[in-house]
Amino acid sequence: MKELTSYNRVAGYLNKVFDLLNAEFFENALSRPTITIQSTPRAYGHFSLREDTWISKLGASHEINIGAGTLARPIEEVAATLLHEMVHYFNYENGVQDCSRGNTYHNRKFKEAAEAHGLVVSHSDKYGWAHTAPGEALLDFILENGLTDILINRNEFTGFQIAGTGTHNGTGIIIPPRTSSTRKYICPCCGNSVRATKTVHIACLDCAEQMVLAG
Repeated sequence: MKELTSYNRVAGYLNKVFDLLNAEFFENALSRPTITIQSTPRAYGHFSLREDTWISKLGASHEINIGAGTLARPIEEVAATLLHEMVHYFNYENGVQDCSRGNTYHNRKFKEAAEAHGLVVSHSDKYGWAHTAPGEALLDFILENGLTDILINRNEFTGFQIAGTGTHNGTGIIIPPRTSSTRKYICPCCGNSVRATKTVHIACLDCAEQMVLAG
């Protein structure tokens, strides 16, 4: 795959990731919404409840937005944001009200749906069960599909990151880049696999063989 360094390529890529997630976690139950890339202050993304947020002669659609200033996070975090919004979409389609307080407080119905669809959920007093992270199934999905980091980000002057080039915080200071935190090691004999967040040397005790880095 060519590096994701242009807006148009990233827009197409997010649609591809949506389709893959839809097949993996929702059995293709969700019609594709209009996926946008816009600034979302204090949020990584959003899902629009209105079915006619976007209209054309072909019909109407919901919107899922990914924050333009958050694109250059590790791909597992971007995918988790997209999946988070897809859970809202899935709940809406199934008549489940998963938020209150002006659609900011995520209730236990959201938690249950999110955990059933590849996410790990944690709680805060202000936003409820709103904080999501990639679970094991999502991390495996990302590795198996060879998803890669997005290398473009909107400069919103509050600290933005371009993977592989360092981070510019709007003051001329370059901060070391964040890189994807997942690595998968596989036994070349039996196929057993483990995941690590750093480079390791590890062996399969079943086969007494050193595991190798996948992909």
